[in-house]
Amino acid sequence: MENQRNLGGIFIMIKILFVCYGNICRSPMAEFVFRDMVEKQGMGEQFFIASAATNADDLGNQVHDGTRNKLKEHGISTEGKRAVRLKKEDYEIYDYIIGMEERNIINMKRIFGKDPKGKIYRMLDFSSNPRDIDDPWYTRDVERTYQEVLEGCQSFLPWVLSQRV
Repeated sequence: MENQRNLGGIFIMIKILFVCYGNICRSPMAEFVFRDMVEKQGMGEQFFIASAATNADDLGNQVHDGTRNKLKEHGISTEGKRAVRLKKEDYEIYDYIIGMEERNIINMKRIFGKDPKGKIYRMLDFSSNPRDIDDPWYTRDVERTYQEVLEGCQSFLPWVLSQRV
């Protein structure tokens, strides 16, 4: 297909990068929830989905226990995921770069320089109730974060698909 590109031998159409502060709670949660969602709908091969941090504090760390356990409750594994940092080059690699909160958006634009192609979005701006997704590292409310991420993924997927028509 015309929009497919080769990334390490895997043909993909839509490349999505979820971003939060440390890449151990919200963005990996979004990465794995969204991946699970598209796979269950038989569209897994049409997507390349990843996540990254705007900060270096947790680089190399695995997904936070609370996030990992919450996803496990829903049959979703985070096996092998380690926190990575957002790089300037990611802007050209990904079609959509989704921040969890406004502060992530500001930091992403600082790292990228700007957003000339309009690739940067806030996760819940696709929902009927736009807002930031609270960081469970501070709130200790992983269930609320999961519900917000799920809401964001459920709103984002139809929007993404509508952009590819």
